[in-house]
Amino acid sequence: MTHAMQKGSNVPLDATAVRAVLRWTPGTEVPDVDASALLLGADGRVRSDADFVFYNQPRHPSGAVRHLPKKRLSDALTDTVEADLAALDPSVDRVVVAASADDGPFGQVPDLRVELYDATGSDGEPLAVFEVEPETGEETALICGELYRRADAWKFRALGQGYDSGLVGLATEFGISVDEGEDAADDAAEPSGAAQGADGARGAVPGADDATQAVPGPPPVGSEDVTRAVPDPVPFPEPAAGAMDPVVTAAFAPPTQPTGAPAAGPGGYGYPENVPPPPPMPPGPPAYGYPGPPPEQSPGPAYGYPGPQPGPGQAQPAYGYPQPQTAATGYGYPPPAPDGPATAPVPDNGPLVLPPQGPQFQNR
Repeated sequence: MTHAMQKGSNVPLDATAVRAVLRWTPGTEVPDVDASALLLGADGRVRSDADFVFYNQPRHPSGAVRHLPKKRLSDALTDTVEADLAALDPSVDRVVVAASADDGPFGQVPDLRVELYDATGSDGEPLAVFEVEPETGEETALICGELYRRADAWKFRALGQGYDSGLVGLATEFGISVDEGEDAADDAAEPSGAAQGADGARGAVPGADDATQAVPGPPPVGSEDVTRAVPDPVPFPEPAAGAMDPVVTAAFAPPTQPTGAPAAGPGGYGYPENVPPPPPMPPGPPAYGYPGPPPEQSPGPAYGYPGPQPGPGQAQPAYGYPQPQTAATGYGYPPPAPDGPATAPVPDNGPLVLPPQGPQFQNR
């Protein structure tokens, strides 16, 4: 018969070995849950750190209490601790069954309960079931119940007491010396020789001379000096109200007129002002490969028309140019004789005398 237990109630146990199964419904936003057990003496504290049985120390040196692996069921996850009550040392007065949540409080763990089974028999119905409900929902560690002695018998009590300090706070509450790895790692990362004052700021290295401290160097990795070594940015000076930025004023200022240069009007956009024209180039021979300037010539007559006639004492026109005409003549008539003295008559030298013939022409 299964006993449905309420908080604070207890049930006697006839079994000599029991299995406490922690069960809950998993989900995407549900923290992971771990079961653990603490063996306590009559003073309510552990006798040594070996009396804390959990996932990193899954077996007690006596073998009487052990932590079993988690199991996944069709609709739930379970984590289990098992205790052989008959094999426990008489100095053990109680065995606390606890749970801790990772990455979230127990208020986000649905359907959390403890099922107590007889570990000597087959897995049948549980002896007792306790539905664990956190008081505030912010607890990260819970004492689900405890196995305790009464004379020569054992009983189980449902508790549901919570802590918001997690598994570390729960273990410390019962006398476990916890070495917090995160704090130890921070201490190991502390640079040697660096002193830290009451306000948390690092001081100078004790015993170091001024020459050593004056030499700048890169701060150690992970130290606070990395951030403090960065100087504050220098604020850029703002111009006075109504004044133009000096860089902009210099860019748009007109060019300075050199001393002794003649004043002139403004130049075109992008061109210098008051630049005198270059002096004319002196005449010289044409460049190689290029013809020089043609000589100055008087215009000649158009083709087919007579040009200007030479005056007295001037040369006749060149070949190809028409001779001077005094008057137009009709087509096919000779031109009239020019004015002036008549042509001299051909002298009459008498009959034509042939030269003497050679032998080839003599009659034979």
